[in-house]
Amino acid sequence: MFQFIKKYKAFLIGLLLIVPIFYMLDYIGFLLLPENQTLEIVLYAIFWGIILALPFHYYTYLKEKKKTVFRVLGLVALFFIALVIDSSMKVPDNPITFSLLIGFWIGLAYVLIPTFIKKYWTLIAFIYTPLFLYFLYLRLFSGDLETYLKIKEELPFFIFFLPIPVLFLVWVFEQWKWVQNLKAEKSKTELSLLRSQINPHFFFNTLNNLYALTIKNSKQAPDVILKLSDMMRYTIYEGEKETVKLGDEIEYLKNYMELHKIRYKKSVDLSFKHDVNPNLQIAPLLFIILLENAFKHGVETLSENAFIHIHLYEDADSIYFNIENNFDSKEMSQTKGIGLANLKRRLSLLYPKKYELNNYIEGTIYKSTLKISKHA
Repeated sequence: MFQFIKKYKAFLIGLLLIVPIFYMLDYIGFLLLPENQTLEIVLYAIFWGIILALPFHYYTYLKEKKKTVFRVLGLVALFFIALVIDSSMKVPDNPITFSLLIGFWIGLAYVLIPTFIKKYWTLIAFIYTPLFLYFLYLRLFSGDLETYLKIKEELPFFIFFLPIPVLFLVWVFEQWKWVQNLKAEKSKTELSLLRSQINPHFFFNTLNNLYALTIKNSKQAPDVILKLSDMMRYTIYEGEKETVKLGDEIEYLKNYMELHKIRYKKSVDLSFKHDVNPNLQIAPLLFIILLENAFKHGVETLSENAFIHIHLYEDADSIYFNIENNFDSKEMSQTKGIGLANLKRRLSLLYPKKYELNNYIEGTIYKSTLKISKHA
């Protein structure tokens, strides 16, 4: 309780100070407190006590925002000056008061939405300058006060306020556009991060293959290095593109499979059927994760009769990548790697609501089907 009071002591002080201030203002006649309305006075005291306490509660923040604080204080002073002039002169539609209030509202708008005001100040000036000059003409040069009041009754004065909803709609559109750009930038940043995660994940597995061959002084090591070099080039340069040819992705997958054929002494049934237009465009490095998982969680868990079957095909609307492999249920990993999670995230960014990824198990066979719309 003590910590709570200490944290919000400014509001307690504000409530204690506002009561004598109210009665002092009532005593000098500046404020008239309603008689026999205790609840109303209490509510007023709470409201103005909170208002009085806010600057003290946020003192540290306001200290960092000195310019904004001075601007707000200047606007408050301008507003009270306008009220004093209006009440002392008692002139209907006082041009001086009108001009000061326009300055107040423009200044308030600048404090609240400075970027918008800076961007559209020419539009605002274009709209309101003629209206302001027209008002001054009617008020000062159309005749005496009675003539002006008669014109005012006949003139639809709502035209002076008509631009406000127009500018408000422009501001709403700016906020919507800002949110959309923010989402796009966020997605772009996330996608770049996911690509950087995919590359090390793939090369970690491939370098392990190469390491096993070099230990054995295998004559196949140079071929592996050459293929790995080609795949690194593809991943680094083509992987950064928005889209690549489907034919290039097919060659990339074939090279990966060849690397694994060199590595394994055991017999592995690898088949890759593809019946697609090689010139179709697709985001790079989508299929490799599924193929990596088939080797890691399938082939590597079996001592014999391991297989991976891939079928890549298309229809009028979509591209399909089907892959299935067998595995040893006793060696089935319970942990989920980052590869599949990254693939799902990439797909959601690149093809929102335009893809389907399904994974399921039938006995000791693991199947994955990825469907991507051509009209994404």
